[in-house]
Amino acid sequence: MSLFWIIFSWICVITLFQLAATFTENSTVENKNDSKIIGVISKKIIDFKKISIAILLIITLLIVAANSYYIVSEQQCGLVCTCGYNEPVETGFHLKWSFLSEVQLFDSTTQGLSIGYDEATNESVDKDSLMITSDMNFINADFFVEYRITDPIAYTYSTSNPEELLKNIGLAAVRNTVGQFTVDEVLTTGKSSIESKVFENISSTLDKYSTGLKLVNVSIQDTEAPTDAVKNAFQAVEDAKQNAQTKLNEAEQYTNEQLPAAEAFAAQTLSLANASKIERINEATEEVATFEALFKEYEKNPEQVKTKLYYDTLGKVLPNMQLVIGKDSKVVYVTGNNNYLADTVLSESSSTTKTDFSSENND
Repeated sequence: MSLFWIIFSWICVITLFQLAATFTENSTVENKNDSKIIGVISKKIIDFKKISIAILLIITLLIVAANSYYIVSEQQCGLVCTCGYNEPVETGFHLKWSFLSEVQLFDSTTQGLSIGYDEATNESVDKDSLMITSDMNFINADFFVEYRITDPIAYTYSTSNPEELLKNIGLAAVRNTVGQFTVDEVLTTGKSSIESKVFENISSTLDKYSTGLKLVNVSIQDTEAPTDAVKNAFQAVEDAKQNAQTKLNEAEQYTNEQLPAAEAFAAQTLSLANASKIERINEATEEVATFEALFKEYEKNPEQVKTKLYYDTLGKVLPNMQLVIGKDSKVVYVTGNNNYLADTVLSESSSTTKTDFSSENND
């Protein structure tokens, strides 16, 4: 504005001198001396006029040059309007038509908008924060909306106040979403779901109305009951739920600690059972092979096999005993330490057989 008045003042001065020069040239000169004086004055006026015009041109060129470029930083976005034609601009140095193009620049970084509370004082605004839940309970809910300007043309011409429109859209989306949840969910477990649904609703509405704004994030700042009594009751419920969750976490931790030991013990038991199974199978296989071999011998010499089996059985039933068998199949049992009695019996019976099962068993 100061440059405008400077130019206007120079124009007025030049106009006055021009009028004075014209009046002087048209006046009647009474004598030669006056004519010479007037000629000198007219020449000085003409010289001053040329100098003034040169200065005026320089000032005009400087003003035009100063209005012929603009710079867009990385944190800005904007548009240039030339004779009614709008065009978005990119970051960097740009030229424009001086006094014909109008440039508008906006902050393109992430900005915030509070819903339900005053961001300056951090105090709740009841007319925006008070909401009703699906189970017909009142609750105060505060939200914070983050957004960016992505389309400067739509931001400029789609609505007169895009931020106010965003706040109204956000408030409607918040009320609609909170009304789909119970008061317990709003206070505790349903916050993440509420934030996600509010984000989707606001984003779709902004795209529908082409506001030039892009939603970045929606977060719940605080949720509480509208009165102290209800607030204390909900706080008690919240504490109980936290204690229950703590117990569940402790139980899960105990399970995680005991489960590996139980699994290791079960694996060890299975390993021992498999080892015992294999051992018994091998023993049974060996006994079957022995029986089959004995059966083949029995088919060849049944009496000898019977006698051997008989003696083996007596040795197992009567360990550490000496058995004396005569021809008449009379059997005398004598302890292993009473060798004298055994020798007497053997001398009296010329045809006897003496078997020492203690030594056989040891073998």
